[in-house]
Amino acid sequence: MLIFATAVLAQTKPMLVMHGGAGTITRASMTPELEKQYREALEQALRAGHAVLAKGGSSLDAVETSIRILEDNPLFNAGKGAVFTHGGRNELDASIMNGRTKAAGAVAGVTTIKNPITAARAVMEKSKHVMMTGKGAETFAREQKLEIVDPKYFWTEKRWKQLQEELANEKGKPRASVDGMDEHKFGTVGAVALDKNGDLAAGTSTGGTTNKRYGRVGDSPIIGAGTYAENESVAVSCTGTGEYFIRWTVAHDIAALVKYKGMTVQQAGDEVIQKKLVPVGGDGGAIVLDAKGNFAMPFNSEGMYRGWVGGDGVPHVLIYKD
Repeated sequence: MLIFATAVLAQTKPMLVMHGGAGTITRASMTPELEKQYREALEQALRAGHAVLAKGGSSLDAVETSIRILEDNPLFNAGKGAVFTHGGRNELDASIMNGRTKAAGAVAGVTTIKNPITAARAVMEKSKHVMMTGKGAETFAREQKLEIVDPKYFWTEKRWKQLQEELANEKGKPRASVDGMDEHKFGTVGAVALDKNGDLAAGTSTGGTTNKRYGRVGDSPIIGAGTYAENESVAVSCTGTGEYFIRWTVAHDIAALVKYKGMTVQQAGDEVIQKKLVPVGGDGGAIVLDAKGNFAMPFNSEGMYRGWVGGDGVPHVLIYKD
């Protein structure tokens, strides 16, 4: 039996699936130049994560590496390019989870950590806690010698204009979309990975929602809501209106449907994203990956930046609904 099990594990084919946020993303609203930028960014992240897996690296390493690429890219609402709060700040959230051990780490409301996903992993591996927030998380990050930046690093003109539009809208003035797309809510990034040992991992990173108030935290740093991973079921990363993903514990619900009801990743993803969230107004999507390499990318919005790369190393990127 042991020999057989070892043989099965040796045949595991690494897989990486990513998302870059969901929202009102249509061909009509996307310029060719901007679409090219998004595709190239996702392909870069997928290749970076695949390179880790191809060298025998862990699913955790692949998730962290690929998410860092998007955190550093101002196109996405994570890290540099994060949206602004009502008070004109960038407050970042992230989480990561190990599917083999169910260890997890998260940070929320941080303003000076260059790569929140790395800080989340440090919380998981170098502390006895699961989540740290605000100044405390930043103090911990400095102690761990993580890269700290001036809050101005995260500022981008595009996101600043989005905040001004939201503030004007509150005063009864019409709001115009930036770049032809309504990205005020979405742009969260995430990854799920399967390594050669059959271990799953999931991670999510976000700047939250434009014009968010009073230390608001969404689902991205909350294990079971925006992120979840266990080898016995699936790895999940979500993007959408966080309040719904928290209340419906979306990531864990998807995993539970696979584990206890025997649903496929597509069936479980659709059950929650399409059948449970849509009737209550919860918009967004998720990426789901099981230990056999099966994956699904359900979403109920106009579009979702998403992609995957398997053993052949060829990245595939999709944006629109069809």
